[in-house]
Amino acid sequence: MRPDRRRWLAGGAALAAGFALPARAAAPRVYHRGNDADPETLDPHKTSTVAEAHLLRDLFEGLLTYDNHGRIIPGIAESWTVSEDRLTYRFSLRPDGRWSNGEAVTAEDFLFSLRRILDPKTAAKYAEVLFPIRGAAAVQAGERPPEDLGVTAPDARTLEIALSEPVPYLLELLTHQTALPVHRPSLERWGDAFARPGNLVSNGPYALIDWIPNDRITLRKNPHHRDAAAIPIERVDVIPTPDIAAAVRRYAAGEIDSLSDLPADQIASLKARFGAQVQLGPGLGLLAIAVNLRKKPFDDVRVRRALSLAIDREFLGAAVWGETMAPAYSLCPPGLDHALPPPLLPGREDGPIEREEEAIRLLAEAGFGPGRPLTVEYRFNVTDNNRNTAIALADAWRGIGVETRFVSTDAKTHFAYLRDGGAFDLARISWIADYSDPQNFLFLLRTGNDGFNAGRWSNPAFDGLLARAAQERNVDRRARMLFDAETIVLDQLPWIPLLHYRSKALVSPRLHGVHPNIRNVAPTRYLRLDP
Repeated sequence: MRPDRRRWLAGGAALAAGFALPARAAAPRVYHRGNDADPETLDPHKTSTVAEAHLLRDLFEGLLTYDNHGRIIPGIAESWTVSEDRLTYRFSLRPDGRWSNGEAVTAEDFLFSLRRILDPKTAAKYAEVLFPIRGAAAVQAGERPPEDLGVTAPDARTLEIALSEPVPYLLELLTHQTALPVHRPSLERWGDAFARPGNLVSNGPYALIDWIPNDRITLRKNPHHRDAAAIPIERVDVIPTPDIAAAVRRYAAGEIDSLSDLPADQIASLKARFGAQVQLGPGLGLLAIAVNLRKKPFDDVRVRRALSLAIDREFLGAAVWGETMAPAYSLCPPGLDHALPPPLLPGREDGPIEREEEAIRLLAEAGFGPGRPLTVEYRFNVTDNNRNTAIALADAWRGIGVETRFVSTDAKTHFAYLRDGGAFDLARISWIADYSDPQNFLFLLRTGNDGFNAGRWSNPAFDGLLARAAQERNVDRRARMLFDAETIVLDQLPWIPLLHYRSKALVSPRLHGVHPNIRNVAPTRYLRLDP
């Protein structure tokens, strides 16, 4: 048997998850759900991708969660209160929260889990999301023990979270995979294997039954979930679909009921073929060019502005990405919570001829022209859309006398190169926000955030605005500070915004309850499948 077809059998999964399956039970109605990729892990505290988040949303339930319109709703917490200074949240847990083995979900489970993800021994990729919790950064850095984290459990149904700063988006943070609980007895028994079929005990509407890497992950309704009787879909086969074109063919053949991504260059033909089954919606994502400010001449803002001015974002969005991307004239997409309308790139209102002339003038000031053309290297991770984007960028820059060469690698290599401080010139970079707030885009460029700030940009005024905004209790004043911080980014262009993501999906007529939303969530528990 080939290694990529090895099967992680549930073995005793029925017992571990609290199931008793009759030998001749009627076949359940199966939802075949396309997902961008196979997960690296189903340990919530070690995941980092959107594809993993889609799975975890079915398997686990946090203090709060999302419905199928992308609205934040109560999860394991049935209610909560907030202190007057907005630094302490007190959550009351519902009495009927259950793990998939029937055990009660308690405040102690959340206390243990939040300490675990921030413990440096866990090596969580996403721990920084929880840094607003008091002591979280020091715990994750190993400067303080996990017990010093600002989370307490006064009793089995009460959890208190103390913050180091009054963030207005805490409730949304608590829907994130980093804030999901894990079953401590299973972890202690199985170690790193606790998240495999037969071992995983989860507290969401579904439980893990089987996992065949690169083929499918099978979930079955958790009979101990409080809403089990009202959840229509009994079983979900989650199918990895990294080859989007092949996935569309499987959808057309009826093998897949929904896809969470579509080939951008086929949107028009897909809409002609499938009509309303093609669903496009708003998104919380950014596609940009990271500029390496450690290398000359890219430390010269005139060069960065020239490169930005030459780009036809309308063409990129329409011709290269179909309708699946919107032109980005700001770092933050419009429509975020707790925000002013974002500032716009200088030159936004000028025509293409005026922008090109200004770009040529800026390059001339920086010492480049016909006798000394600027040469740039553009790095990107390989997909058809990314390759076509690179070609379009090179064509635009050719118009202002810039010569472009490409370096392309797989996604894992590309992003590791950027994270580890590789000596690039320009590089494709993208970000899907974890919550709807400008801070979740702006923090990427903070001094010292080397995992994301690939070009190592540093601006004291920008850092100062972020720091002051983090301490500001007045939401309107905070929004102004973040607006001013983004204005600095658009002036200095350490990242050159290109496009803002839109959600895109194919949804079968037999599947009901999927509603495009800015958070791109569609938990299976709210969906219904026709026979």
